[in-house]
This record gives sequence, C-alpha cells and structure tokens, in this order.
Amino acid sequence: MKRTAATAFTALVLAAALSACSSDNSTHAAPKRANTTTPSAPSKAISDGEATAGTPPEPNVATKLGYIRALTGIDPDIVHGREDKAVDRGLNQCQTIHDFPKDKPKQTKMAEMRFTSPSHPEGFGKVKAAQIVEAVHVNLCPKFLRAGDAA
Repeated sequence: MKRTAATAFTALVLAAALSACSSDNSTHAAPKRANTTTPSAPSKAISDGEATAGTPPEPNVATKLGYIRALTGIDPDIVHGREDKAVDRGLNQCQTIHDFPKDKPKQTKMAEMRFTSPSHPEGFGKVKAAQIVEAVHVNLCPKFLRAGDAA
C-alpha cells in the first residue's frame, strides 16, 4: 500500500512539474521571424546613462541579429556558431570604445585580441579587427564616441 501511494505521489509531482514547464515553454514557442532591417542599423536601446557608464544593454533580438549578420559579412568564422559569445565579446568591445574613444589603434588591437576562433587563435588581423570595431560600434553601442567623431 505504501509503495502504491508513493508511486502515485511521485507521478503526481512529475505531472505537475511537467505541466509547469510546458506551460512556460508555450509562451516562448513561437518561431522567430527573420529580421528584415539593415544589419548596420544602430540600436536605439542604449540610454544616455549607459553611454556615460560604458555598459550598453544586452541587445534585443533584432539588434543581435543585425550585429551577427555584420560580423558574418566580415568573416563567418568570427561568429563560428557561437552567437552568444560573439555578443559578449561585442559588449566588452563597447567598453573599450567607451574607455578609449579617440584611440582607434587601441580599439583595433583590443578587437584583434578579443575576437578569435579555433581557426584564428591569434585574431583576424588588423583590417578585419577594424571592421569588427565598426560593426560593434554601429550595432551595439552607437552613442559612444569613437576616433574621428565630434565631441
């Protein structure tokens, strides 16, 4: 009798847990639509306070997709199937852009060190690193000043 009651109780707990999980997933189960905006469209999500602090917000889906497309356009191996890591590196690069707004060589050097892949463990070179800095700035932290911008 105790064994049957324990089994029934376990089944009840599992059913409740599964129904809680499945109801949560149904709200996020809608398929994602492809972004039709230009990959280099700047994010409007960054506030003036965040621009001052040097920490842009986590990008929304459209901004993230545009940023990933911009990086893939430079070299598909920059993202190499790790979109979240590419976004994290981009947000870190925003901090560099913020901290060294007039030092394009420093921004490029940091991007070259930061953006690596298994096929490019030493980075993608100065030309692509400069393009990465531009993609990061335009897509993730457009309000940050950079080399050549008016103050």
